[in-house]
Amino acid sequence: MAEVRFDGSHLIRNHDGMSDSPFADIPPPPPEPRKMEKLPSGAVLAFVPHPDDEIAGPGGALCLHRRQGDPVRVTVATDGQAGDPDGKHDASSFGALRRDETRSGLAEIGVHDVQFWGFPDGQVLSKSDLNMGLEKAIATLEATKPDIVYLPWELEGHPDHHALYHIVVRALAAVDFAGVALGYEVWNAMVPDFVLDISEVMPAKLAALERFPSQLDYSRFDNCIVGLNMYRSLVHGAGHGHWEAYRVVRGKID
Repeated sequence: MAEVRFDGSHLIRNHDGMSDSPFADIPPPPPEPRKMEKLPSGAVLAFVPHPDDEIAGPGGALCLHRRQGDPVRVTVATDGQAGDPDGKHDASSFGALRRDETRSGLAEIGVHDVQFWGFPDGQVLSKSDLNMGLEKAIATLEATKPDIVYLPWELEGHPDHHALYHIVVRALAAVDFAGVALGYEVWNAMVPDFVLDISEVMPAKLAALERFPSQLDYSRFDNCIVGLNMYRSLVHGAGHGHWEAYRVVRGKID
């Protein structure tokens, strides 16, 4: 096979001797994510769209927060009723079942403070719906006074995740939130700012994921999340252990 060498001799040059290559202004690649050496400490509030997202997304971080003594509250926006599309469960009690699964899963990671807004999931939201969510988010922030907030990252593909991101971002601005807000991934992998080693608490996260039988009956999302967390070990863990990825939405992490 002939050797191919790139020495710049094939670049198109203009009369000033400057390159007219279409790659002359190619942007640099995004920086590799930084390793989060230590979680920020303080009161934690996690906004999640559906029952089970609190574990699938920031579950490892929430467990580590509890282990370092931080109070953690989880706010679940929707009732999860759309999580039984085939009608395998009694519709009148399915919402209660999903709340029980959430409480059981959170107990596995040491979290016992959870509130449910009870909005229907999988709906096309009107401006009135979004305003109602904004009011709820502002009230929750004012009541909880968190130092650290978790929310879906900005390009989550599920409409409920996407809507909650925009609701929470506006609520943070409305209360002039001065802490750190971190976006987590569930549906769509992000280009992260930070990755967090959750290897020591991965057994607890996995146990918590198994507390959602109503959802595992439809999808082995637990395997998918474990795979995502394994993949996130690539940059700083050399493919060992389990890590979570985060984007900074507001504030700063040193």
